[in-house]
Amino acid sequence: MNQMMVAQIYVDDIVFGGVSNQQVKQFVHQMEAKFEMSMVGELKYFLGIQIRHMEDNIFISQLNYGKNIVNKFGLEYAKPKKTPFAIHVKVTKDEIGKSIDVSGYRSMIGSLLYLTESRHDIAHSVGVCARYQADPKESHLNFVKRVIKYVQGTSDYGLLYTFDTNGSLVGYCDADWAGNTDDRKSTSGGCLFFRNNLVSWFSKKQNSVSLSIAEAEFIAAGSSCTQLLWMKQILEKYGVNLVVDLEHVSTDKKVADIFTKGLDVNQFEYLRTALGLYVFEI
Repeated sequence: MNQMMVAQIYVDDIVFGGVSNQQVKQFVHQMEAKFEMSMVGELKYFLGIQIRHMEDNIFISQLNYGKNIVNKFGLEYAKPKKTPFAIHVKVTKDEIGKSIDVSGYRSMIGSLLYLTESRHDIAHSVGVCARYQADPKESHLNFVKRVIKYVQGTSDYGLLYTFDTNGSLVGYCDADWAGNTDDRKSTSGGCLFFRNNLVSWFSKKQNSVSLSIAEAEFIAAGSSCTQLLWMKQILEKYGVNLVVDLEHVSTDKKVADIFTKGLDVNQFEYLRTALGLYVFEI
């Protein structure tokens, strides 16, 4: 992996980086020889994502984007919430509730979904609210507003990535059995760490109804293993050989809980930090 280099292209913008400075400079010379291009310098902002390079760390945040969401929907003066979802709260279809503007609701969901690119702490709450875009009610709007109020108070949070050469590929998964009261389907949640840095996460309603907690957990484990094995194969191409082990994790260390259910403030903040989310200081 010492010779690994990654390049990403978006329209006419190119973002690239590598482990070796010499390799990066060689890439620049080759590109400039073929194309007319200008070097902007070290990546600091791209597609609404802010990047801050430090000696041993990299911060990735959507600070400005999060603030823009709060202002866009008129909640800049609202009282911030400490969690995106209240504990033990169940969101339902609310068939007798008051209907609201569909386009406005979808705009809020779409804005928040892009924010989850760096904010795994709202992945579950936004995913649950997104299930009701076809016929949103006033109660659903209140749930979404709570998420935005949480973003208001935590817009300066970002993902911290450390230059850690130790550790391996580790995954966590969990399931909230029959968490959806409308169809009794469960929610799978999981995340992957590589060298102690969070690289992937998901929160998704399962496609079928699980008849037991064990069945819901097996489905969640299957989804996580799929991603784990795919990433293992990718790493093998770069000379990183890993062995997959399945281990039990105690309740107090289930970091995947944040992707499946509402939590109390203390547990939520603990898991948020455990997953590498910290204050993004400018």
